[in-house]
Amino acid sequence: MDIKGTCIASTIDEHGPVYVYQTKKNLILSFDGKIYQSCTKLNNINGLSLAYTQAMMAALFFIPNLKTAMIMGLGAGSIAKSLYHAFPSLIIHTVEYRQAVADMAIKYFKVPMSKRLLIHIDDAANYMKKNRIKTDVIFSDLYSAQGMESDQVQSSYLRDCKNALTFDGVLVLNICHTKVGQREKFDQLLDKEFEGHILSFIIEGGNKIIFAFNNNIPSLSKDELFDKAIALQRIINVPMTRYAELLFNHV
Repeated sequence: MDIKGTCIASTIDEHGPVYVYQTKKNLILSFDGKIYQSCTKLNNINGLSLAYTQAMMAALFFIPNLKTAMIMGLGAGSIAKSLYHAFPSLIIHTVEYRQAVADMAIKYFKVPMSKRLLIHIDDAANYMKKNRIKTDVIFSDLYSAQGMESDQVQSSYLRDCKNALTFDGVLVLNICHTKVGQREKFDQLLDKEFEGHILSFIIEGGNKIIFAFNNNIPSLSKDELFDKAIALQRIINVPMTRYAELLFNHV
């Protein structure tokens, strides 16, 4: 089914097209005119509209002192913008494979150009292999029009991500539209690379959100978990207690 709305911008590079659609309420980024790659509400341009992006933010429950973040796969910049405006001293490194996508994100989705928000045009696996920066959280959301990128299902990529994390750091991944057997393979690789320090839940729509911890999973009571959720939802204006409930049921 084609996306309903008016195509207000499009471009094409060596990897294919990039479209921006506008509806009465939303701006949508798509690579094929059929599947949403990102979606932003016009009346909340810096907010998180899609459930999986909201769910990924639950990684912040476990980080005691957030100073740096990395985002693998900029898209329209929803997570980058939310973090940028919610945490005024946070340094954010984003990695986007396609310059065309970054250009659309800046022009139409208002991704800020700032010394605090750096956009690196590179392949995520290549960037992580060269990276020497330690970060508190890595958001990995690597998708094309064909589905999840193979880099995200490689031991070397997961190992490089783990090596980039601070002591209490968390790698958070969005898993959806996987090929037959790919999700099971991915679970096995993650379990091996992160020594079983994994939490996950499945949200409405079928996305699996995975939290892989550099060290032991923090021990939080239900009250502590919900206190953190309430504090975070005040900052990012997202009902985070629903994800605290999902996490608590999987601890």
